[in-house]
Amino acid sequence: MTAGKLRFAERVARLGTETAFAVGAECAAWAAKGNKVYPFHLGDIDLATPRNVIEAAERAIADRKTGYCPNGGIPELRQALADEVSATHGMTYGPENVAVQPGGKPVISKFLLALMDPGDEVLYPNPGFPIYESQINFLGGVPKPYGFVPGEKNFLLDFDAIEASITPRTKLLIFNDLHNPTGAESPDSERQALAELAQKHDLYVLSDEAYWDIRYSGSSKSIASLPGMQERTVILYTFSKKFAMTGWRLGGAIGPKELISVIATMNVNQESCTTHFIQWAGVEALTGDQSGAKEILATLRARRDAAVRGLNAIDGVSCYSPEATFYLFPELTAVMERKGFTTYDELRKEALQKTGVSFCTRLHFGSELPGETRRYARFAYSGISVERIEEGLAGLKAWAEQ
Repeated sequence: MTAGKLRFAERVARLGTETAFAVGAECAAWAAKGNKVYPFHLGDIDLATPRNVIEAAERAIADRKTGYCPNGGIPELRQALADEVSATHGMTYGPENVAVQPGGKPVISKFLLALMDPGDEVLYPNPGFPIYESQINFLGGVPKPYGFVPGEKNFLLDFDAIEASITPRTKLLIFNDLHNPTGAESPDSERQALAELAQKHDLYVLSDEAYWDIRYSGSSKSIASLPGMQERTVILYTFSKKFAMTGWRLGGAIGPKELISVIATMNVNQESCTTHFIQWAGVEALTGDQSGAKEILATLRARRDAAVRGLNAIDGVSCYSPEATFYLFPELTAVMERKGFTTYDELRKEALQKTGVSFCTRLHFGSELPGETRRYARFAYSGISVERIEEGLAGLKAWAEQ
């Protein structure tokens, strides 16, 4: 019997992607032709995972920690995560508040699956991590984007737009303090106002704290720690950034135990459990020697400083110096006007071909919102050395100022 025409489920048409990977494929093709590429496009880390973490995984494999384990995570890692988040957030969590995940991304989809019915509205940042919008759409929700406005030190939430977009169908809020792609973080007053808004409208909150530990001064703060918020917030924790473990796929959901229990049951249905021996590496990462993580942070700080200097040296470019994340979000409006570009793709592709500098644009992090007139790009410095940052941005300066 001949197979009929393949018919995908309707939801497949609503599935998005992480567009930085598409830019990466384009850059790889350009490099394969013998061209030099300066990779500012993808937020991966080219630094080694700390040696003690690697050795812990090797020991776990040798000890035959290679089978199934508890679906919510091994007790040792759940306790270590509870202790870590309790200590850094000034709150009290126990292992019952933790569900270990194969990375940070599953926390997004499981939070939505647990709390969002088809047709429910979800507030999320735009520009923002594109998987938020993709998963809201894919799972049948209604994405309600909120934007940012330039502030004195970094971008601020467009709070008026957030309030105006709330309806009786609005149920959830995704909040990425220490933000990808802008590098922005909310001041205390903004975080407090957002918490009051969530309580006023009975919104549950996903606090994406992937970059909690990637900060160069000051201390991170969480909306979950504000009065009335712990019981309505799920924290997304990931090992990817602090410990340079992007490919290990290890993270966690931390929140109210009733909700975490549901998320742990989803683990059973979707992946059974997070890889056993990798969880033991996570225990070591949290409780063992921290010198490797400190070296990673010091390297990223030097790269940030070089990238901010290089971008702000370009006539027509304005770039904040964020205290957290490994992203910069410079304004390039004047450069686009000078070069006669009317689209982001014109800017990005000619920059790559003429200078080798590869970056993502604002449109890789969501569609432009009504009223946007300024033009931005995201430069990630997590996968490129100081020497190559300086070399690449010098070339970009020469081209941009022509």
